[in-house]
Amino acid sequence: DRLPTCQVGNLSGPFFIFANMTANLFHTYFQLGYQHILDPAGYDHMAFLLALCAIYPPEQWKRVAWLATAFTLGHSLTLALAGFNILQLPGALIEWIIPITIILAAVWNVIPRKGDLPPFRQAFILTGTFGLVHGLGFSNFLRSSLFPGQEAQIVPQLFSFNVGIECGQLFILFGIWIIAIFAFRIGQVPQKNWNLFISGLAAGIAITLLLP
Repeated sequence: DRLPTCQVGNLSGPFFIFANMTANLFHTYFQLGYQHILDPAGYDHMAFLLALCAIYPPEQWKRVAWLATAFTLGHSLTLALAGFNILQLPGALIEWIIPITIILAAVWNVIPRKGDLPPFRQAFILTGTFGLVHGLGFSNFLRSSLFPGQEAQIVPQLFSFNVGIECGQLFILFGIWIIAIFAFRIGQVPQKNWNLFISGLAAGIAITLLLP
């Protein structure tokens, strides 16, 4: 009646069964997170990342990386809170607020800076705050994707899904950075024109999401 012991030669035993199950679960929910943020049908998060990059030329990529970190901190927090049923909001409300955050971010890019805080610190706080909203959107998708019986043990799924989102986010930011290099160094696009175009594009996408 005893469970078989681990045998490294043929990778048998309860340890390897558990490891294989864990790897499969990680891969499944990693793919869900990665594909969700890259899904053309869910382009709201892509639009927000566009707005995030609009104000900075390619050589200021470190600032974009810091803003991406703020966004990650924000959405990871609310994704976890919603995952553990600590924070819940109606899905329809979240889907309406997310485009508003994109429009506000785009408008913030083109208006004069005011206030005592340095502009970049303002951007960091704003991005983190908007990340809180996007995290609730991620959580609604994750909840709808859980397999039956997994609702009570959400930690592995939550972690895997979030890692997938981060990898997808980095892929998008890298793509925008490459396009920006071509625009600035080959196309000689002025920073002001780039900001207006990318911010306007992000805002336009967000407006379409608000239309019935």
